[in-house]
Amino acid sequence: MTEDEVREFLASNHRAILATYRRDQTVQMSPVTCGVDREGLVVVSTRETAVKTANLRRDPRAALVGFTDRFFGPWVMLWGSVEIVSLPEAMPLLEDYYLLVAGEHPDWDEYRRAMVNERRVILRIRIEESGPRQLG
Repeated sequence: MTEDEVREFLASNHRAILATYRRDQTVQMSPVTCGVDREGLVVVSTRETAVKTANLRRDPRAALVGFTDRFFGPWVMLWGSVEIVSLPEAMPLLEDYYLLVAGEHPDWDEYRRAMVNERRVILRIRIEESGPRQLG
């Protein structure tokens, strides 16, 4: 599967599992919602205080498996490096993220307050490898 095919899939299927590396190099996994931004990066919103954020600050490698809302059926994998964008720089990216995965928000001022209160960040994943790959 090509990187463009992964982007196309994740642009309309937002459920995923994100894997990051703990200090001891074991894998930590989290269910997330993701989208694809204008630059073709996979984006995830999370909290500054989340374990995945701490893991990525220490080791910016991640893997992600995206799937449909039905779970069983088509799916994609990717591996890549992650940039973490914190507030206040993250606010326009958080707004774009919401539009990508949920559509128009009924009260953008309320949304912005919630992003600040929750100390939200945007994870921007650059796809470096993709799959699944066919065997044989």
